Amino acid sequence: MQVIPLRLVYLLFTVALLFGCSDQKDKSQDQPRKIAVIISTLNNPWFVVLAETAADRAKELGYAATIFDAQNNTALETDHFENVIASGFDAILFNPTDADGSIANVRMAKKAGIPVFCMDREVNATDAATSQILSDSYAGCVAIGKYFVEKLNKQGKYVEILGLVGDNNTWSRSKGFHSVVDHYPELKMAAQQSADFDRNKAMEVMESILQVHPDIKGVFCGNDGMAMGAYQALIAAGKDKQVMVFGFDGAGDVINSIQQKKILATGMQFPKLMAKTAANYAQAYFNGKRDFAQKVPVTVEMVNQENVDEYVAYGSDE
Repeated sequence: MQVIPLRLVYLLFTVALLFGCSDQKDKSQDQPRKIAVIISTLNNPWFVVLAETAADRAKELGYAATIFDAQNNTALETDHFENVIASGFDAILFNPTDADGSIANVRMAKKAGIPVFCMDREVNATDAATSQILSDSYAGCVAIGKYFVEKLNKQGKYVEILGLVGDNNTWSRSKGFHSVVDHYPELKMAAQQSADFDRNKAMEVMESILQVHPDIKGVFCGNDGMAMGAYQALIAAGKDKQVMVFGFDGAGDVINSIQQKKILATGMQFPKLMAKTAANYAQAYFNGKRDFAQKVPVTVEMVNQENVDEYVAYGSDE
């Protein structure tokens, strides 16, 4: 699967906008098309950025946009899909709650003739969503794994804190990381536990792990919220100087922590880029385009203490 460089994705924005003639008000002279933005959870700043950027871009293009919060609950997500279909929405920009559990919802929308563009998270089907715009989490964590090995000098005990077990991103990140670190037998994983991408849960998980494994040297976390939670636990235990923390997302508080030489590194995703691409794809769909790539991978860039000044929260400093 070829990873799309950022400049090329920006070019795709333009292509999507120029495809056909804009006809966002063809249902009625007075009523614009409606786009639903259904997000797995708004209890996470990363997803708030994803949701608000998608809605703002849709509005810039002349559409009405409404954000729906599934609260990491597939039943509530189903309710939102049913409401969106019944209310006559024309497209859905979607961040799935569960890779398998969300498939039925996407197919329900497809049956109703509503295109669904997945953002960041995918569903495990190639015949449901119109297109899926996804971070290349695996490759991003290969880079983090290499840096992790370097910083730990190829030895010592470490911990991995996983995200939601039903999210493919959790396992893509873990597999990318382990594709590197597992080649070093003197690096020993002392514990691997899920904290559901939640900062407070990660703090609790880290506190428990430290009671059993006080001698760890590193922690790899599947997102930045969990990295910050783990770091809080390390501070409370007086081990923040001895244990190196690595995250993934590109959240503002972790970028600041890297600048302050507290956290070692993160994988910079580009939620604004994915959200804008999804909205632009909806525009192109309305204008008649149908031949979308099923999966559109977006590159992830590693941010560490050497290059952190080139980045801001959720993007590069351009």
